[in-house]
Amino acid sequence: MKINEIPYRTIWQSLDGGAVEIIDQTRLPHEFVALRLSTLRDAEDAIRSMQVRGAPLIGVTAAYGVALSMRHHASDAALQASCDLLLRARPTAVNLRWAVERMRTFLSLLPAGARAEAAWQEAARIAEQDVQINEAIGRHGLQIIRGIHQRKNDTVNILTHCNAGWLATVDWGTALAPIYAAFEAGIPLHVWVDETRPRNQGASLTAWELAQHGVPHTVIVDNAGGHLMQHGMVDMAIVGCDRVTATGDVCNKIGTYLKALAAFDNGVPFYVAMPTPTLDWTLQDGVREIPIEERSGDEVTYMEGLCDDGQVRRIRLTPAGSSAANYGFDVTPARLVTGLITERGLVAANAAAIRAMLHQDFI
Repeated sequence: MKINEIPYRTIWQSLDGGAVEIIDQTRLPHEFVALRLSTLRDAEDAIRSMQVRGAPLIGVTAAYGVALSMRHHASDAALQASCDLLLRARPTAVNLRWAVERMRTFLSLLPAGARAEAAWQEAARIAEQDVQINEAIGRHGLQIIRGIHQRKNDTVNILTHCNAGWLATVDWGTALAPIYAAFEAGIPLHVWVDETRPRNQGASLTAWELAQHGVPHTVIVDNAGGHLMQHGMVDMAIVGCDRVTATGDVCNKIGTYLKALAAFDNGVPFYVAMPTPTLDWTLQDGVREIPIEERSGDEVTYMEGLCDDGQVRRIRLTPAGSSAANYGFDVTPARLVTGLITERGLVAANAAAIRAMLHQDFI
């Protein structure tokens, strides 16, 4: 996608070929800073600190982390240790495990001397696959938006939560890919952007990238979505996901479940953009089985913002004596999901439909 009319991806190989570079998302929207990752530890820290975030991008960054490690130590022990370190960086997003295990399996079949170059090539293939998947999600989601526009013959109002745009992937995004595709197709649309406390990925990231691309949007507080739905101001909701069970339960940024409940109560279609690598076949019950990451309470009690003097500062929001709980994700039961928009098409959120989808040829 574009930043100041210049095409960017969120992760790319450095010109000298010795590292990868990323957009430091902790500095957005007030500063655009590229950060160089040269070692396994750099990649692990970028994932843990949320300099990269979003399930697909986390997976790609982890793949490159393995590749960077193999350039220094390529023994079986080093491969095992590198993969184990990366797997501990973020517990909820399944793409991390998917990418790391793909790298581990691929490299374990090769002699140590061949692993460095092969790892780099495999990580690049994973990155390119992510772009293709998200572009396909955009095409399939476009048909849904086009259908709403044809029935309504007016602007399509879409609500989204957190950031599932190109900043959460290598390019295009998941939930925002259909929005970008519809915008490019000339369909009039408007996006309601949840601020998404506590890290404000909606206000800081989604709003920023939509503005860069020229997509009409309005930032709202997290609690406004139900009100908008009650008054007919939302035509559809679309969110991303960090893990989806074999039965269609969806784990996503905290607050997604409440939006799905409001959508269900008001008859608003609630779609989830799901790349198939985000599907976790090992789980059946999302509420009981998906591990929910608990992050530092400081993300709740403090906030950063641009002050009137042009400086970015951190301020405390709560009394010094008040503790804070910070659950990073929640689970939306499959019964509340209108459909999963995948790279293979629209799929019902149930076990039979998901199994059938995986047997289809890629579209």
